[in-house]
Amino acid sequence: MTTNYDKKLMRLLSSHVPGTVLLASWLARNGISRDLQQYYLKSGWLESYGIGAFKRPNEKVRWTGALNSLQRKTELPVHVGGLTSISLQGLSHYVRTDKEPLYLFSPQYVKLPKWFLIQEWSNQIIHIRSKFLPSNLALIDYSLETWKLKISSPERALLECLYLTPDRFDIMECYQILEGLVNLRPDTLQELLESCNSIKVKRLFLFIASKANHKWLDFVDQSRIELGAGDRAIVKWGVYISKYKISVPKELIEQ
Repeated sequence: MTTNYDKKLMRLLSSHVPGTVLLASWLARNGISRDLQQYYLKSGWLESYGIGAFKRPNEKVRWTGALNSLQRKTELPVHVGGLTSISLQGLSHYVRTDKEPLYLFSPQYVKLPKWFLIQEWSNQIIHIRSKFLPSNLALIDYSLETWKLKISSPERALLECLYLTPDRFDIMECYQILEGLVNLRPDTLQELLESCNSIKVKRLFLFIASKANHKWLDFVDQSRIELGAGDRAIVKWGVYISKYKISVPKELIEQ
């Protein structure tokens, strides 16, 4: 029996990516029973990392490794989005600090596991649960250290920033970021805007994109984008833009 345990342990260790989390459910699906997991725990080959999770002794787990484990071992539809994705890709307007909040996006039904939430990460985790975009649309693989993360493409990340405007994100920074995005893909934008169910996001995006006068906007068919009816106020006492039926801050008009 011990020999069988040893073989399974060697297989586990050879496939383990340092800095990631070993999930009890994933281990069980791969032939390592709950009893065997406890055996490895008591033997010192594994350390508890919260309910349903383990790590290797002496390994430091960062949020990137933990999120990789969630994405790859549970297929939980959660991804790095908004400003965090933009910053990772070097597209942020300002130099960001290493203490910036980390934005994770998912469908509304998703709950992050307790073992992930109880960790003392170096950054605040902000989990945005929404349905304004399909959960798997316009995501990309981002290579980091020895693993990959699912993150928003620049096109999707910008729409996520606009979704958080004005409560969690400054509209002026959204515009400044967009000014620098000269190579956005019109076909990806078209699909995102046609699939987006937030009237605010679509109107605001089209307004700031037209204001920035990027050439890629010429290749987006705005007639296929549903913009709804009625007015939308991004801020109180803003300047009304009749073409898009939105009120925006005066400083954005003057930018």
